[in-house]
Amino acid sequence: MDVNELVDMIDNKMNSGVSRLSVGFSEDLNTGVKKESYHHGRCDVGSPWAKGTVSNCDVIDTQDDQS
Repeated sequence: MDVNELVDMIDNKMNSGVSRLSVGFSEDLNTGVKKESYHHGRCDVGSPWAKGTVSNCDVIDTQDDQS
């Protein structure tokens, strides 16, 4: 796969609505062979962030209080 093919593949995935993409290269596949796998769900499934139940304990305060 050359650089232009890789860029086209990424562009096509993003344009089709894929929001996350991990690209890797392997010496286990024959030259020119592409393999695609699908990850079901997000890593944060069930977290307070995913459920919309974030509390003050879950939020890191990044503001300096210098009042």
